[in-house]
Amino acid sequence: MHSNIFFPSLPCFHQGRCVVNLKNLKMTSKQTEPVTFISLRKLSLGSPEPQLKEQKTFTVEDAVETIGFGRFHIALFLIMGSTGVAEAMEIMLIAVVSPVIRCEWQLENWQVALVTTMVFFGYMIFSILFGLLADRYGRWKILLISFLWGAYFSLLTSFSPSYIWFVFLRTMVGCGVSGHAQGLIIKTEFLPTKYRGYMLPLSQVFWLVGSLLIIGLASVVVPTIGWRWLIRIASIPGIVLILAFKFIPESARFNVSTGNTQAALATLQHIARMNRSALPEGRLVEPVLEKRGRFADLLGAKYLRTTLQIWVIWLGISFAYYGVILASTELLERDLVCGSRSESSAVAVPVEASEESQSPCHCHLFAASDYRTMIISTVGEIALNPLNILGINFLGRRLSLSITMGCTALFFLLLNICTSSSGLIGFLFMLRALVAANFNTIYIYTAEVYPTTMRALGMGISGSLCRIGAMVAPFISQVLMSTSLLGALCLFSSVCVVCAISAFTLPIETKGRALQQIK
Repeated sequence: MHSNIFFPSLPCFHQGRCVVNLKNLKMTSKQTEPVTFISLRKLSLGSPEPQLKEQKTFTVEDAVETIGFGRFHIALFLIMGSTGVAEAMEIMLIAVVSPVIRCEWQLENWQVALVTTMVFFGYMIFSILFGLLADRYGRWKILLISFLWGAYFSLLTSFSPSYIWFVFLRTMVGCGVSGHAQGLIIKTEFLPTKYRGYMLPLSQVFWLVGSLLIIGLASVVVPTIGWRWLIRIASIPGIVLILAFKFIPESARFNVSTGNTQAALATLQHIARMNRSALPEGRLVEPVLEKRGRFADLLGAKYLRTTLQIWVIWLGISFAYYGVILASTELLERDLVCGSRSESSAVAVPVEASEESQSPCHCHLFAASDYRTMIISTVGEIALNPLNILGINFLGRRLSLSITMGCTALFFLLLNICTSSSGLIGFLFMLRALVAANFNTIYIYTAEVYPTTMRALGMGISGSLCRIGAMVAPFISQVLMSTSLLGALCLFSSVCVVCAISAFTLPIETKGRALQQIK
């Protein structure tokens, strides 16, 4: 006898069937009436009960792209970009103050050059340290510390009682200025992909403003109230920026990579409100990364070739950039190109005694024409910005950089041509434009190629190594160039050619690529 009996006449539920279980059916040989217990069970033949939908999630990259460009990014660009004004004023300060301290403390050439070398030495050492700390403790904190540090020691420099104190305090300023690169990293990590190639090169405008500002101030302040007041005035922009930093939050990419998703979400919500936009639907997620900012990662299998080539490019660009700046005065004042060095320009110390006439010190204060020449060549740094932006966004970072580096090498060789003062200024103008474009591109590429966990460290070490080029440049521009102009120019040109080849063969193109979060 079947254990399941179907009753078509019984009502069915859920468009299913009724199942009747016949239990304890007892049958006797006398065919007595059975006692039956019947239970009805509903079987659903339709769709199963709906499962809970999986919650949507989004990453910081998704949020940045969804929010888009708006008022927050304009404020970010103005505040973080202004770090370039303060950095340019502190770095270029040495160029305009050197003639004055040379006269005040009766310094020799190597002593004047040592000031610049020590500033970049401090910059080199602390670029690595600040980069490591920024990847561990945050970009915003390190940026604030670097500005406090720089402003404090810059003010102290104005009270230097001697040359030794001046060198030491300016070295400390160089240490602080090295942390200003975190402003660029914060900008990079907040900008949508398609805007990075346009907005970051425009940051060069702030460096230009800082350079022109310090040259203009020097032409007025130094002859009237002295170089010490120039240094005090030059520290004001850095102090003002410290107050403005409270309007810029910590990088959301950094917060979320350390597991602080609540802070990252609050930052993204704030940006969305400012931009009158909205976040993607769902929950913010990112993997929490325990290993952060390790030097070994830069030289790991994945990034070894990229890192080594980036270091070569950074060093070469810095060598060429500061070489052009330091060579400009030598070329214009001594007319080294046409080989007619003026004796009066070589030694400009008033002859009041026989001992003074034999002094190795060249006490020569800048004249109005010197400041004018510095301004004209400095303006060149923004001349190629429109072409640089187009090249970065349409040709890509690698090809654009290789082209500008190749042109830099060519113009260094053109400096050997005997031409008029106007022609020489034109060559220097183009060189300043090209080396500035090189810096723009390598800054963008380095910030884009490394993941969040090692971005600040990668930038810090690259910025540190490039100062080696800045430390060597004075000896080529001011020492070797006086002995052999062609030898010095060929050396600059050769380095630029090596950098052009290195840029062209970089293994990764970052154009249009989202910023990487993990290795």
